[in-house]
Amino acid sequence: MVLVSILGYRTYKYFGQLSIQTNYAVLKKGPGVEYKQVAQINKNQRVTVLKTKYHWMYVETDDNKRGWIADWMINSSYSLPITDLSNATIVIDPGHGGYDSGATSNTGNKLEKTYTLAYAKQLAKKLEKNNTKVYLTRTKDTYVSLSKRPALADQVHADVFISIHFDSSPTTNTASGFTTYYYHKNSLKLAQAINGQFNAIGLENRGVEVGNFLVIRDIKEPAVLLEMGYINSDRDFDQITSKTYRTTVVNDIYAGLKKYFSSQKSSS
Repeated sequence: MVLVSILGYRTYKYFGQLSIQTNYAVLKKGPGVEYKQVAQINKNQRVTVLKTKYHWMYVETDDNKRGWIADWMINSSYSLPITDLSNATIVIDPGHGGYDSGATSNTGNKLEKTYTLAYAKQLAKKLEKNNTKVYLTRTKDTYVSLSKRPALADQVHADVFISIHFDSSPTTNTASGFTTYYYHKNSLKLAQAINGQFNAIGLENRGVEVGNFLVIRDIKEPAVLLEMGYINSDRDFDQITSKTYRTTVVNDIYAGLKKYFSSQKSSS
């Protein structure tokens, strides 16, 4: 028996096995909370780690059961350090939805909620192609309360939360550009990494600012809210509705996320 440090805490290793340190742990069919439960594991039961993905480990128990267990179920005070986007868990929040239409275009018939969902879905698709685990707070035109949006990030133990919006000014055609908002100090590096990629969008970069928005305030994970143009600016709206602009925004967010997670290597 050898005393070693695994997952940032002291535990006992029996021929490559870990001892479960929490009172409640379950095996899942896949690396995510949405997968079906395979078995329950008791505290102090030993498991052998075969591989890891996201914040999950594929393990085998002493009675030959195999499945995925979350790192927080092994030790509730520690998470696996994520230094690669392909291993990250991202929650994307398409702003508004359902009866909450958000801002309206100058024509009066184009709604913010439509474009936030389109951008979020395209970003999710690009991330999933990279094997990143992605959750959306909504996948269709439905209302989701503000409090439930950051709650999803807590539920799935996300590494990052991104809320997508489009701005509006009190008077039409008086403002233009995009802004990256954060609230907590642990979100600043994320905001800077993403905003720093917005170099060829075609609208003014209004920079990184602190924003007192519930979805990025009532959350413990690094979180940003992106206002990607003024929907009641004719100039901005032409960009917002452009597939080229949308693809550029998505690609830049993706590049910012890659930079953010790569930067974690030096601090892990």
